[in-house]
Amino acid sequence: MGQLLVEGGEPERNLGRAVEMIKEAKEKGCNLILLPECLDLVWCHPSAKTKSLPIPGKFSEVLTNSAKENNIYVVAGLIERSNDDVYNTALMINPNGEIISKYRKINVLEAVQDIYSIGNSLSVIDTPFGKVGLNICADNYADSLHIGHCLAKMGAQIIFSPSSWTVDYSITDSEDLYGDKWIKPYSVLAKLYDLVIVSATSVGYIVGGVYEGKKSVGCSLAVNKDGVIARGANNEVAGELIIVDIEIPNREIKGTTLSKSVRDKGYRESFENDTW
Repeated sequence: MGQLLVEGGEPERNLGRAVEMIKEAKEKGCNLILLPECLDLVWCHPSAKTKSLPIPGKFSEVLTNSAKENNIYVVAGLIERSNDDVYNTALMINPNGEIISKYRKINVLEAVQDIYSIGNSLSVIDTPFGKVGLNICADNYADSLHIGHCLAKMGAQIIFSPSSWTVDYSITDSEDLYGDKWIKPYSVLAKLYDLVIVSATSVGYIVGGVYEGKKSVGCSLAVNKDGVIARGANNEVAGELIIVDIEIPNREIKGTTLSKSVRDKGYRESFENDTW
């Protein structure tokens, strides 16, 4: 988990740090590195409207070239321009420098809907270490967990989620805000489907845009059915590489059998008892 310092509207500096962290991950024996959401321009920075680039493009090529040079898988978040649309996008890149999966964020926060268009697809791909699904940050909010349910039912054994978790500037590293907001929904998915979900988030102060004055404070997470297996430091300057060995679950049940297993564990769709 590459917990990376990102600066609003500074793609060259941000991508330079990403390249250094990719190199560090390879030197320390990692097979894959997960980097944060929108690491080129920063998640809520207004420069996304004017500086975002297509994928493939100049910014994504920095990451594909680094993946190839270091012979490592890279999962990362970039801002993608596609004609008149701008997307919050996650990429998975193989050690040959090829983009093998691309996902556009669906659960876009209201505060930044003037910047980002809504993604319209999910996918799961086969890799040497299992079936992988991608989502991004708020896609894992408790009220949007159906996105994770879909990835699990599509066969995902591991979900990688580039993120950019933010808090008010006055929050200190002694306060734990992430239990109910992140650990709880991650644990729901992990326990119901016996999967692993991993999220790497950025650090740094937010300058520009609707979240100006807030800060990103890390706390990158890896969660399996037994709980949190790795966690990054909690403060706005805690740029670091967090290394974790992940055992990929071997879940063979699928389709309605999987749905029954989930119900047997006590999960019910929230609308079952609603009045319409």
